Amino acid sequence: MQGRTLIIAMCIGQVGNLLPHVVVPAVMVAHLIPLWGLSNAEAGLMASAYAAGYMLAVPVLSSLADRLDARRILMWGSLASALATQAFALFADGLASASLCWFLAGLGFAGAYMPGLKALTDRQPPGENSRAITYYTSSFSAGVGLSFLVSQLVADALGWRWAFVITGLGPLAMVWTAWRMQPHETRPSAGRLLDFRPVLRNRTAMGYILGYGAHCFELYGMRTWIVAFWSFVVARAGGSAWLEPVTVSVLVSLLAMPASIGGNELSIRFGRHRAIVTIQLLSAATAVAIGLLAGGPASMLLALVLLYALTVPADSGSLTAGMSAAAAPGMRGATMAMHSMIGFGVSAFAGWLVGAALDAAGGADRPAAWLAGFSVLAAGILCGPLAIAWSRRERAAADRAIR
Repeated sequence: MQGRTLIIAMCIGQVGNLLPHVVVPAVMVAHLIPLWGLSNAEAGLMASAYAAGYMLAVPVLSSLADRLDARRILMWGSLASALATQAFALFADGLASASLCWFLAGLGFAGAYMPGLKALTDRQPPGENSRAITYYTSSFSAGVGLSFLVSQLVADALGWRWAFVITGLGPLAMVWTAWRMQPHETRPSAGRLLDFRPVLRNRTAMGYILGYGAHCFELYGMRTWIVAFWSFVVARAGGSAWLEPVTVSVLVSLLAMPASIGGNELSIRFGRHRAIVTIQLLSAATAVAIGLLAGGPASMLLALVLLYALTVPADSGSLTAGMSAAAAPGMRGATMAMHSMIGFGVSAFAGWLVGAALDAAGGADRPAAWLAGFSVLAAGILCGPLAIAWSRRERAAADRAIR
């Protein structure tokens, strides 16, 4: 496979790999929290175990992509993700066992997402990477939307364990795609496997990486709690909320694909830094508006949530494409590893911090609690423009020195 066929196959495989991705946030409000008597903070901690597992594995697995053909890592990581999701269905019976299984699923996905991106970009002709990266990262959102939909429908119809069984079959699509790829000869990096010092010295790349961390914090915090938030809205509206939580969660996820593609096109036209900063400031303002109006009319909240569904992912493709373009030759795998490690490492705290904010403000049935929760998300994304400004400072100083 090559060219457009490879891009399409990778996007389909990515959707399959993401089928289990949000099954825990999708089913925890209606099934796992009442079944196991979890607090909001405990539920957030359980959901965040996935990102924690990803964060710990991705430095090694993504760095190996500079030394091995990334398709091999992609194939085995996807298989591990499928097996860990099945283990959740079979063995999870409380906070500890569920968190462990979900942690292992995150470990598997660490061998799938960024190694998959490396496998794709290694097989693209010069000049085609920006759009290939954007389509690949945007298919993330389609996979998450399908994960929300399948998880909730199957859990309601057959029980929550079947939701894990069915979604755990999805990653096998990427196993097949990786197996069908043509081999790629990799020229090993001369540096040590886990030597990230060259990446840390690359201030331009680090600006995008830290901005991606802010993006992931907001994204995962929102995805962890969107079903719970809209369940709160429906309960308060008494049947006048128009849409059920499953519908809203799927819409929020599906809107992310055109938002990310559109955000990257804005970056191409107006410049990455300007587009990213504008998007992130707008997203912070939208989060605060949702929190302030949490007790207001459902129709107004729906409009704000759909706007938020556009602003949250709109910077994703631009941040990842910027990181890839700024990576030093021979260090792309390590740079991608740092990108994912920071992104998922920060996001591991998002679900827990929002849950803790909900508990501290009186519980998820109070509007004030959702103001606290969305304020946490707004504070997180506001770190993004600060990171971009920091990364530009050195370049501006160098330009002044040359003049």
